[in-house]
Amino acid sequence: MAQGLMGFQRVALAAGVISGAVTVAAVVAWAGGHGGAQTGGISILFSCAAIAFGVQWLAFVPAYLKQTEHYYDLVGSLTYMLVTGFALFASRPNDGRSILLALLVFIWASRLGSFLFRRIQNAGSDPRFDEIKPSASRFLIAWTLQGFWVFLTLCAALAAITTVKPSPFGLLDAIGLVVWATGFAIEVIADLQKSEFRAANPGRYVDTGLWAWSRHPNYFGEIVLWFGVALIAASTLVGWQWATMISPIFVIVLLTRVSGIPLLEKRSDERWGDEEGYRRYKDQTPVLIPRPPRQ
Repeated sequence: MAQGLMGFQRVALAAGVISGAVTVAAVVAWAGGHGGAQTGGISILFSCAAIAFGVQWLAFVPAYLKQTEHYYDLVGSLTYMLVTGFALFASRPNDGRSILLALLVFIWASRLGSFLFRRIQNAGSDPRFDEIKPSASRFLIAWTLQGFWVFLTLCAALAAITTVKPSPFGLLDAIGLVVWATGFAIEVIADLQKSEFRAANPGRYVDTGLWAWSRHPNYFGEIVLWFGVALIAASTLVGWQWATMISPIFVIVLLTRVSGIPLLEKRSDERWGDEEGYRRYKDQTPVLIPRPPRQ
């Protein structure tokens, strides 16, 4: 009886989370689709949201049957490219901004996806999924939220790519490109430094390079680069399309309050919280925004 009730509660929770994610994405797609191109009378942004969720739900089936999370991050990165490519192909824009935005997304997604895929292949598993993989409902939530993550992160860029009234490339676009390049460089360097450090010091926390300036410089870089994308997209947004500027805000909330920093901080505290060196590193190093290390 108790197990049946718990099973029902898990299914109800999954249904609530999934319906909530789809509803929010649909509202953002509706707003961002105003002034945007359509295919068959349907906003391209709606189609992009459907693709983002649909790919995750298809990938969930073999992942659950095989009880593996090895392709989770790779599927997410490929979805970024698939959705962006579809938006570009379906809207057939004739402005350089759309091509630039698509190129930036492709560069970021291909780099991050290959990096995360190599990392999990080397590690053998991802601890985030240890408890949720056996539960179909909880595992499905994880895949659904990845589709939600893809669409909400991309929505500003998608609104700009699919707009029917592009504006000339200007100063704000140039600033956005510099911001994106800065964030991308920080993320790449931080990931490289972490990989090299862990290879030489397995099982230890990273406290050198950019990691001496911030406990999560890779996340800081990711936040910065998506702000760059939003700045480039902002030149084209009108009316309801401004709702898609939720994109960089969503990235900040996700990484600092939900699945990024909180989970890693908890895991780090569990592994090294008793070490004086780690406690000193944590006290002296900002959690996100880099600053020179204290002497």
